[in-house]
Amino acid sequence: MSRRISRIASFLCAVGAAGVTQAQTVSSTGRVSQNTYGVPGLIDMPSARVQPDGELITSLLILTNETARAQVSFQMTPRFQAVFRYATIPDFLVVDGDLERTFDRGFDLRYQLFREGRYRPAVTIGLQDFGGTSIYSAEYLVASKAFFDGRLDVSAGIGWGRFGTEGGFTNPLGIFGDSLETRPGIDLGEGGTPEFDRLFRGDAAFFGGLAWKISDRWVFKAEYSSDAYEREEAQGIFDQEIPFNFGLEWTPREGVTLGAYAINGAEVGFNLQFALNPKRSPNGSGLDSAPQPVALRPPPAQNPDFWSTAWTQNPAAQNAFRDVLSANLQAAGLELVASKLTADSAEIRFRNLRYRSQAQAVGRAARAATASLPGTIETFILVPLNADSQTGTAVVLRRSDIEALENAPNGAGEIEALAGFTDAVGLGREGLEYQEDAFPRFSYRLGPFTQYGLFDPDAPIRADFGVELSARYEPLPGFILSGAVRQRIAGNRDEVDRENDSELPPVRTDTFIFAEENSPVVERLTADYLFRPGRNLYARISAGLLERQFGGISGELLWKPTGSRLALGAEVNRVVQRDFNGGFGFQTLDATTYFASAYFDHRNGFVSQLDVGQYLAGDQGATYTLTREFNNGWKIGGYVTLTDVTDEEFGEGSFDRGILLTIPLDWALGQPTRATGSAVIQPILRDGGARLRLANRLYPAVRDLSPPDLTDEWGRFWR
Repeated sequence: MSRRISRIASFLCAVGAAGVTQAQTVSSTGRVSQNTYGVPGLIDMPSARVQPDGELITSLLILTNETARAQVSFQMTPRFQAVFRYATIPDFLVVDGDLERTFDRGFDLRYQLFREGRYRPAVTIGLQDFGGTSIYSAEYLVASKAFFDGRLDVSAGIGWGRFGTEGGFTNPLGIFGDSLETRPGIDLGEGGTPEFDRLFRGDAAFFGGLAWKISDRWVFKAEYSSDAYEREEAQGIFDQEIPFNFGLEWTPREGVTLGAYAINGAEVGFNLQFALNPKRSPNGSGLDSAPQPVALRPPPAQNPDFWSTAWTQNPAAQNAFRDVLSANLQAAGLELVASKLTADSAEIRFRNLRYRSQAQAVGRAARAATASLPGTIETFILVPLNADSQTGTAVVLRRSDIEALENAPNGAGEIEALAGFTDAVGLGREGLEYQEDAFPRFSYRLGPFTQYGLFDPDAPIRADFGVELSARYEPLPGFILSGAVRQRIAGNRDEVDRENDSELPPVRTDTFIFAEENSPVVERLTADYLFRPGRNLYARISAGLLERQFGGISGELLWKPTGSRLALGAEVNRVVQRDFNGGFGFQTLDATTYFASAYFDHRNGFVSQLDVGQYLAGDQGATYTLTREFNNGWKIGGYVTLTDVTDEEFGEGSFDRGILLTIPLDWALGQPTRATGSAVIQPILRDGGARLRLANRLYPAVRDLSPPDLTDEWGRFWR
């Protein structure tokens, strides 16, 4: 062991004498090479590098012994990275005396303690497979330094757990207590609870290596690995020959990397990585069509009729102006719902059907108003509505400011400073004229559907495919009748063959039984009433078949003041479990759930949500969700739920947690659209911590109708 350490130290000293630089081996976008565990590193060993802020990388490793690892890593802040891993290992888990393939899930957390300086290396601390079954459990402290203008990147560190098994020695942290010198064993049949009594305990070992950037597309890697693959060797699926790994990586195009590795002289591995970043759109700032120019009013002396107020006494003239306004809004992708015209002001309530950014919609509405309304109207009161016809904040603008600032160097900033923001409830409805086609509203959709589950303990993907017919009818503002019928065509969500070890009522573990139905099923059928009971208040009442598994009644109240970063909500539901066949019948299992919720915008790209109350299985506790949100609509986050049930009552997994991802389609397509793609990675579906899957909870539906969300992208006002 001492000779190995000596060889590593000699190598690092030789490299150190060659030269020093602050650069690192990165791609043109700043992305750092990943290791086989989905974190910045060499081959198996980590480095101290971090990815560019916001970088999202998916990777897949396949070894010749049929081991495979899929990873999703996200650089959540410039120094903090989180990783989700799903692995499958052949002949690894002993079940009834026989070796079976195991599917394992795990999470990593990494934090860069020090950035690289002229003479100082970057230093990162990491927890690998933290809170899973701990098959890949390891902790490490690693330093990295770049040389030769960044073409050579050298890393060296000390590891514990799995990274302390090759050339291990007594834990140096033992000076803080004898208990740190031993590491508790693991039970491969359990998992899900963070094992704090395992962290940085047991033997430690050194590791190190280098990455040499041969060209812009090729990188060679070599490392001394402190992972002896002890568990794999014990099961006969790995036979380590040497503690050295070598690899070659090729980047054929930005964001795609392929790697091939020789691991411990025993296996060959192949790695495929895909990287993207919410901050880097494939279409730049977008491919939106040019907006309608602001129409400047002529001087009164030049066109006195344009400035006359005679139209206020002529209903036909007022209707004519509304028709022109409606046509111009429609051309801009907006829908006029109601308006109120006086001699000097216009209140315009419209639906944004096209733009993800409400600020951009408000800007387009302002332009349309300048081209549609008589010159005496100086004040525009613009009120965007959401899909449920709810109002939020009214944006009050002077027409003169719009005319003067369209082409100003800082026009967006100046128009925001001059704008007024007030709760639309205070405007009342007196004098509003609704468009004839505004209500009733009817729409329907016939198309494919996909319902999926990712990374459960027995299969990486479970999905159903079929056809869905959905319809929506809104006879009056805020009163909505909607529903959906689905016909499953193919899928495997019903192929779950796992013993339910939960002691709670089966509020979610019966999901696979609901998925067995091959006849048409009523996915949902509800009557909803959404309204504003007062200033800063939003309310919802729902009744019917609320989701595929439960029907009943639901009520919600949200307090969200204009301009406030804090919102508070309350929700109460009384539901009964539906029949498995997806019809209109019910079973005997019923539930009452209630929650008090707090939402807080940290104003640094992060939003917190805390829900405290009672869940479907009767357990009580709290769910905390933290989401990183980008101004272009990307959202990446995670949640954890802890309730008053014990690990044994909860069953496998011990507690509920998951990863949330929302991708705005306008980011990918370049064309304006409010459509998004969403995914929830919930590694295991249990009964504890389960909530109703309501389609129209208030906070996500109304938050962009008022500041600060409304103004976060105010720079798009003139787009």
